[in-house]
Amino acid sequence: MDIAVKRTAAMQLSYAADEVASIYKKITWRLIAFLFICYMMSYLDRINVGFAQLQMKQDLGFSDAVYGLGAGIFFAGYFLFEVPSNLWLVKVGARKTITRIMVVWGLLSAGMMFVSSPAVFYIMRFLLGAFEAGFLPGIIFYLTNWYPGSRRARIIAIFMSAVPVAGVIGGPVSGWIMDDLSGAMGLRGWQWMFLLEGLPTVILGLMVPFLLADHPDDATWLTEREKKIVDHILDAEQGAKDVEHHHTFGQAMKDPRVYVLAFSYFAIICGVYAISFWLPTILKGAGVTTTLAIGMYSAIPYAIGALGMVLIGRSSDLSMERRWHLAACSFIGAASLVWLAVSANSLVLALAALSIGTATIFAGMPVFWAIPTAYLSGAAAAGGIAAINSLALIGGFVSPTIIGWGKELTGSVNTGLYIMAALLVAGGLAVLLGIPRDLLHELRDDEIRPQTVPA
Repeated sequence: MDIAVKRTAAMQLSYAADEVASIYKKITWRLIAFLFICYMMSYLDRINVGFAQLQMKQDLGFSDAVYGLGAGIFFAGYFLFEVPSNLWLVKVGARKTITRIMVVWGLLSAGMMFVSSPAVFYIMRFLLGAFEAGFLPGIIFYLTNWYPGSRRARIIAIFMSAVPVAGVIGGPVSGWIMDDLSGAMGLRGWQWMFLLEGLPTVILGLMVPFLLADHPDDATWLTEREKKIVDHILDAEQGAKDVEHHHTFGQAMKDPRVYVLAFSYFAIICGVYAISFWLPTILKGAGVTTTLAIGMYSAIPYAIGALGMVLIGRSSDLSMERRWHLAACSFIGAASLVWLAVSANSLVLALAALSIGTATIFAGMPVFWAIPTAYLSGAAAAGGIAAINSLALIGGFVSPTIIGWGKELTGSVNTGLYIMAALLVAGGLAVLLGIPRDLLHELRDDEIRPQTVPA
């Protein structure tokens, strides 16, 4: 055999599916477990105002409209600073960006204990949104630096299942804090809740530089061989996207499909926050009386939601199908909100509707993010993901505001729930009609995996 050929052969290493699976298992345990906890605290700090309002409105004299506007104005700050935050992440790296976001938002969340008037409430919620802006899209973009499309929906589903898990844990914990610590050291229960749920986020933020690596090449806990295998898989998929459909950030902002995606996710967000912000109120209306009991009952739909997110995300990856999975989640979620509206006086029926709605609407989030990350590439990825998320998160303002005003006018959340259901149906139809299947450039594992990779 020619010496050059022998040398070339010696420099080649073969790898198989089980080795790739082992590498990604290692990556997932290292990254996703920590990011899961971070996102859980992010979401808890965002929605604990839903539990606070059970005492806060009475203590401070807030109406339902004031509460709804304050809950929603968070997303105005988020909207304004989302894209700049994600573009800055590309320049300075994920670790610095996520550290900055978590430390400041944790301090602001704890600072919610000092709210004393509607004006202060609005300002604090706006600042909380402004300084948290970029966290979720930053993580989504960060994960594209580690995981190929064939694994992305299930990984994002595991990561984003932190949302319902935050409800499972946060509901009972928030209820316990508000009931048992009320009056301690002269503070009301809702003040203790903001303090005790905000400070852990600061601690997690300070841990980020020590636990995350910006790219596989920076990971000291991966071997050189493992880094090269991951790089090869990601490069193969990126090459396929660049050949077929490459965007610059400017082109992405002119692409109407980006706005179709933003509307579809807007509808999902409306559904998510219809449940998240108003779940305690709905349970109270169904006859649950104490704050602790409301927290315990709220854990049921959130637990089922976490399971639904993981199972539906896995199904989407295994079938490599995104659009119909997302549309089905939207349609079934819409039906569950209608069911909730007509059965809100029955605790059993309300819990059933909330459970189905949480499992499907929340599952739409990770399935959704597998679509823009498959469509956008190059310079468009970070800014495009942030733009979609920031536009869609207007739903976080629209949803609680509409439901709050509707409740104040009619005494019921039903009108708002019907509007959210209609938006979910429209969002499902938008992704089916506006995003052709052949625009999503994802490769299966057996299409990516080569027989050899450079040593």
